[in-house]
Amino acid sequence: MKRRLQPFILFTLLTGLIWSCGPKAEDNASLEKAANKKGGMTEEEQMIADGRGFGEVKSVTLTNPLDESRIKRGMEIYDMKCSACHRLDSTRLVGPGWEGLTKLRKPEWIMNMITNVDVMLEKDPEAQKLLQLCLTRMPNQNVSIGDARDVLEYMRSNDGEK
Repeated sequence: MKRRLQPFILFTLLTGLIWSCGPKAEDNASLEKAANKKGGMTEEEQMIADGRGFGEVKSVTLTNPLDESRIKRGMEIYDMKCSACHRLDSTRLVGPGWEGLTKLRKPEWIMNMITNVDVMLEKDPEAQKLLQLCLTRMPNQNVSIGDARDVLEYMRSNDGEK
């Protein structure tokens, strides 16, 4: 009987030893989180570091020279949806003035702020600083990506780009 029991005991001990030395479930979860981080940053931290903001706009191709038809449409959108709160110079009305904005922020950030204002105010530190400065949330104007691109072109022309 001892001879039959020895292989079973040996097998059980080896199985238990191998199983106890393997990775734990919590270690797997932390390894997956680490693998998902880009350069040691979470996705949200990476988006903040990139300065592109939060939203659909990940990349913008700027035209050189400026597109006159976009500038015209952007001016019309500004007059209809933006001019009540923003001035084209550096004067703060309800919201900040637009002068120099395209030199201060990336085009993707500007377009994401226009099209995805609620998430930007919730997650983006620069948008949160503007909220603290102006004390008024920018309303969601339901501006499309295309219209936001037109407004961006108008902002670029306002900043003296050719």
